[in-house]
Amino acid sequence: MDYFIQQFINGLTLGGVYALIALGYTMVYGIIQLINFAHGEFFAAGGYMGVIFISWLAAQGVHPYLCLGIGLVLAMLYCALLAMAVERLAYRPLRQASRLAVLLSALGMSIFLQNGLMLTQGQYDVAYPTEITAGGFQLGGLYISYMQCLIVALTAFLLLALNLLVFKTRIGKAMRATAQDKVMSALVGINANHIIALTFAIGAGLAAAAGIMVGLYYGTVSYSMGFVPGIKAFAAAVLGGIGNITGAMLGGLIIGMVEIFAAGYISGEYKDVFAFVILIAVLYFKPTGIMGENVDDTRV
Repeated sequence: MDYFIQQFINGLTLGGVYALIALGYTMVYGIIQLINFAHGEFFAAGGYMGVIFISWLAAQGVHPYLCLGIGLVLAMLYCALLAMAVERLAYRPLRQASRLAVLLSALGMSIFLQNGLMLTQGQYDVAYPTEITAGGFQLGGLYISYMQCLIVALTAFLLLALNLLVFKTRIGKAMRATAQDKVMSALVGINANHIIALTFAIGAGLAAAAGIMVGLYYGTVSYSMGFVPGIKAFAAAVLGGIGNITGAMLGGLIIGMVEIFAAGYISGEYKDVFAFVILIAVLYFKPTGIMGENVDDTRV
């Protein structure tokens, strides 16, 4: 039982990271029906910006926890601005183009951003100052690290903040109106371009936070670190129901749990396989995902 609970905690930690990344996919799709395949690179960029800001602040003698908080905010802000620039340059001009053209633009932007990270930050892994969150505590037969507590707490806070923003504020109401009908929302004074750019920024900020948490958890970041988690987060968004925020959270947690339990009880070599087997099974029996709704042909 101790081993099961330990794996559950590990799965909750990893699933929270996937959920944060998946939210960017599902929010953008919900607004403009676009799969932003460059989203994983915001995750990687956030990891790099985190180590840059945290290391610089630590060198100035700032308190470690203050370094982490300020570095997190600055990295999220950087990736939000980067996502807005990507939307303006790569996606907005193709707003009325075919879906294939937009898809190719997204793939091209992913390659561009990944190579940009390699050229600016180097091709070798960069170490994180993990001493900030080193250590943990024993609870019976369980060992829980401080980093796991931080990831779970920060993930819960960001998910709660996003839900409040989307469902309890005027900005969230504008986002939901734009997703439902851009023409009618424009008639009541909502600027669709601003809302779409804001959606990209929020999704990239959440991915940046996930990148920092992964860097702190595993101790390193690399320029290519966004690809595999990006694909799994996309699978989580589809699993939960693409375009559904709650579904993306649930899908991320399921993918994380399946991956950890498969590695712990079956084989670490096949953990990715089981995650995608679950995805395929869900899509076979419920193509819209766990919490997705049937949509008409204008939104497929």
